[in-house]
Amino acid sequence: MSNVIQKFVIDTAVKNRILEKISLFSTKKILLIGDVGVDEYVMGAVKRISPEAPVPVLEVDAEDKRLGLAANVAQNIISLGGQVKLVSVIGQDDGATVLKNLLQKSKVSAEYLVTDSSRPTTRKTRVMTGHHHLVRVDYEIKKNLKPETEAKILKQVEDLMPSVDAVVLEDYAKGIFSVNLIENIVNRARKAGKYLMVDPHQTKFADFYKGVDLIKPNYNEALALTQIKEEDIENISERVWKVGRALQKMTGASDVVLTQGKDGMAIFSKDAEPVQVPTFAKKVFDVTGAGDTVIAALALGVISGLKLAEACVLANYAAGIVVGKVGCVPCDVNELIQEIRVI
Repeated sequence: MSNVIQKFVIDTAVKNRILEKISLFSTKKILLIGDVGVDEYVMGAVKRISPEAPVPVLEVDAEDKRLGLAANVAQNIISLGGQVKLVSVIGQDDGATVLKNLLQKSKVSAEYLVTDSSRPTTRKTRVMTGHHHLVRVDYEIKKNLKPETEAKILKQVEDLMPSVDAVVLEDYAKGIFSVNLIENIVNRARKAGKYLMVDPHQTKFADFYKGVDLIKPNYNEALALTQIKEEDIENISERVWKVGRALQKMTGASDVVLTQGKDGMAIFSKDAEPVQVPTFAKKVFDVTGAGDTVIAALALGVISGLKLAEACVLANYAAGIVVGKVGCVPCDVNELIQEIRVI
């Protein structure tokens, strides 16, 4: 095999196959496990400096609350036409109430969420004027779950595993995933014959996710996961190839999808030549949540029978839609179908 990544050819046949498989999304169920939270926005105008301290005074004219982290992945699965079982941990606080209300509006069940009164529900409050962030305030605890809380998570996973088509792990490093929990999920998914995907966090080492079927980091995350220094790979054209293959070897994953922003995605599968899929974004206003849309579309595509490269084409179409909007906004399946037909 060469170290050159070939471009994946996207022709009418590929598009028609993708459109055909989208019609199957409504029959597919995904078990989604990961950190959840609420994205809050406080918006207004700055017209003066505070007399109390040299800081701007925001005159608030609007507030907004949206689903964040794995909850955004869940609403993307729903908006794309699929079904989702969301397992996570929330606090016993106002944030949990807000989160549950937002989930209900997005038609995502909160039935499988585990409550831990010793932890706050993760909230990220962004104070903004126009598109400029003045400050962000985070309410969260990143320490590992208590053993009894982790046991409840695993019980939910065990109960739900038989009824789903695939399992997705969303790691935002808020404490939900331990080595023990990952190992238990890997073993149960393998035993049940379920395809296991992970959206990793760069603060972990690659072998933390050992045993998954697919791992989807961006390029910089892949460098951190593998602890490869980019400058140590002298041939620039081989950097993505070597990082992708190293990640594949270290995790044992049969598939690696390495996202590269404007350069699209590099796709590595065992016993196959890597291929590159382009991006389809026409305009980019906000990349927040684009990765969440990608993993949702990718999972639905794979379990609906698309080849991995085709599922990545689908995911890039979906991501191209959401980056043209502000904030964490899910991709609507009808808009996705229209976009594929037009481009």
